[in-house]
Amino acid sequence: MKRLLLLGALLVALPAANAQEPKIQCPGENTVEMRYCAGLSWEQSTDQLQRKIPKALFQQWQGATRALCARAYAPYKDGTIYPQVVVGCDDNLNRALLQEFRPLNNQGDPERAP
Repeated sequence: MKRLLLLGALLVALPAANAQEPKIQCPGENTVEMRYCAGLSWEQSTDQLQRKIPKALFQQWQGATRALCARAYAPYKDGTIYPQVVVGCDDNLNRALLQEFRPLNNQGDPERAP
């Protein structure tokens, strides 16, 4: 919840001229842009994962990854980099799990076919 509030605060802080998406090229050139890009990537992997697994299992996964990432980056908790590395950690774990849903030998997966 705390991470989502931080992510929301970051997204609100970015200029929203005419309600258009900010013109940021990821991975970003400064801390605010990097956090924005990390948030976008995390949202994408989270959405993909939600479509792959049942809601109860997804909630367990989120709880586990949040706890593990918070523990892994606990030494940086008071630093400005902390929100970005924790979101990046969650995203990396989501993407690792998504890879496990890919067919062996790329069979049946048009995105991975040679």
